[in-house]
Amino acid sequence: MDWQPLILTFQLAFVVTVLLFFISLPLSYWLVNTKSRLKPIIETLVSMPLVLPPTVLGFYFLIAFSPGNAFGAWLNEALGLKLVFSFTGLVIASLIYSLPFMVHPLQSGLANLPRSLTEASSLMGKSSLSTLYNVLLPNMKASLLTGVVLAFAHTVGEFGVVLMIGGNIPGQTKVASIAIYDEVEAMNYAAAHMYSIILFVLTFCILLIVYLINGGYIKKIWT
Repeated sequence: MDWQPLILTFQLAFVVTVLLFFISLPLSYWLVNTKSRLKPIIETLVSMPLVLPPTVLGFYFLIAFSPGNAFGAWLNEALGLKLVFSFTGLVIASLIYSLPFMVHPLQSGLANLPRSLTEASSLMGKSSLSTLYNVLLPNMKASLLTGVVLAFAHTVGEFGVVLMIGGNIPGQTKVASIAIYDEVEAMNYAAAHMYSIILFVLTFCILLIVYLINGGYIKKIWT
């Protein structure tokens, strides 16, 4: 069995999860505290990947990032970014596709924190950014863990988006879900089973650990 698709899958999930954390935390903080009329529109845009078919998003990413399109040509010429059929393109598409899985848990965690934390930090002269990272974040570990794990697991399981924007290039864009599809098409069910069972076991263990931690079971065992 070729291990490269699995390695590439977890590389992609790790990079996307780290970037999503730094993007989603300030965005979630803004959504919780803003009174802007744009809030419903931003929340709708963030949540759209939850209901849109992945192939729809993948198709429009493919059109937008294609060098034959004005925007794609500008990215290629001005910034040197070739996003179609590249690992970078997979990262950007996955950031948008997995965004709600990080934003929603963080937004919920921030909304449930007592306002007194923010007010006390403000009275002490702390900036909003300092308050977010040094005061609020340590008090919402369960929401943070949930967001990180959901974003990671969702990126691992992507298929339609990565197929449309990344294609099937071994060592560059051929992630595990694409490898499974290829093996099934080739009627190589043994290899497809190996990829599938590895992903199944790993994602099950990751989610189980999250539920155990958030439910306080691990803490009870150790104490």
